[in-house]
Amino acid sequence: MGSYFGRTFYALGNGQYRILWFGTLFSFLGMQMQVMARGYLAYDLTHRNSALGGVMLAFGIPQLVLGLWGGVLADRVPKRRLLVFCHAIVAANSAWLAFMIATGRVEFWMLIVAGFIQGGGFAFIGPARQAFISDLVGKEAIGNAVVLQQLSMNSTRVIGPSLAGTFIAISFIGIGGVYVMTTLGFVIAAVTMLRLPPGNPIPRANRLSALGDMRAGLSYVKGRPAVAILILTSFMVVMIGFPYQSFLPSVARDVYHVDAGGLGNLQSVGAVGAVIATVVVATYAGHSRAWFFQPVLGVAFGVSLMVLALAPHFITGLLAMFFVGGLASSFQSLNNSLTMSMSDQEYHGRVQSISMLSWSLFGIVALPIGMVADRIGIRETISLMGATVILAVIIIQAAGRIRNVAEDRYARPPLRDSSGMPAGGH
Repeated sequence: MGSYFGRTFYALGNGQYRILWFGTLFSFLGMQMQVMARGYLAYDLTHRNSALGGVMLAFGIPQLVLGLWGGVLADRVPKRRLLVFCHAIVAANSAWLAFMIATGRVEFWMLIVAGFIQGGGFAFIGPARQAFISDLVGKEAIGNAVVLQQLSMNSTRVIGPSLAGTFIAISFIGIGGVYVMTTLGFVIAAVTMLRLPPGNPIPRANRLSALGDMRAGLSYVKGRPAVAILILTSFMVVMIGFPYQSFLPSVARDVYHVDAGGLGNLQSVGAVGAVIATVVVATYAGHSRAWFFQPVLGVAFGVSLMVLALAPHFITGLLAMFFVGGLASSFQSLNNSLTMSMSDQEYHGRVQSISMLSWSLFGIVALPIGMVADRIGIRETISLMGATVILAVIIIQAAGRIRNVAEDRYARPPLRDSSGMPAGGH
């Protein structure tokens, strides 16, 4: 048991990484509560699935436009400064919306503006946070550390939506109070990260311009087939399948006829599955068979979406959501771990920014998916999303340059020994 525990939480033995993990926990908690509140408010104001997609579109566009620049900055400037500044911007944005809700002046367009600002902030936060991990823990523990960061996010998904749903239902707290709490979460994250080391970039003999750095990052990924296949697979799974999260308010109200509390339960059950799955992935992220399980998990996630679409009752929907959340998290955690492990440290920010573009596409694609849902129904739409995910993963794996990918991924030794502990670990 002790050996298993040690393998699973190995990276948390690093004190500096624990500070980053703790600060990120509050950032994720604020984000998860706000996602729930924002979706509920958007649907309450408009009663349209396309409105849910529109809010995600506002979040996704700045990430698409600024995401690569976020990776460039993460590799060029002190990461602590970048993280603290961007969290302060996101906190101020949340506080503004909380004030508008509390004064009864909130309108749908404000959710669009707030989503745009938040998307811009996280376009820089995501690559900087991921690149910071390798600075703090080193190459031997990076896979475990990346997955534990995912565990932090999934843990907040367990309690965040339920807390938000509960507080929305309390008249003297409501959605405005939830936004106050999310603001506090972002502030705590910013203050906590002030305790981190500067996270200065790695010195380079030939320093390129910012645009040159971006081009170098794209060329780096292009020249490594294994990393490119990982990123492309992530693009398709996240872009096509993950928008299901945006439409859970519609599933809760129109399919299962439950209120905010029921919506919170759907999201929380999915998050419980995600936490359990992430713990397993954290233990075996460096296993030699990890490459085999990555596409398998992508296909299984697509199947779980189709099962969710067919679930006839709220109870069966909750069961389906357990597997949807678990398989989504397993795929994402393992994919991120493999991507970081296969990349050189000086490119981590840029590689992660390229990978995270899938989240901006997720936000952009959510709008047309919402329009399709308004036309053919939410059950049919989610089923179609699942089938498309399955087909996309199969095509990418079949069409990939198999021999080149194999040579690329086996060119480096596994990060863990036969016992599952990081090589050279103790």
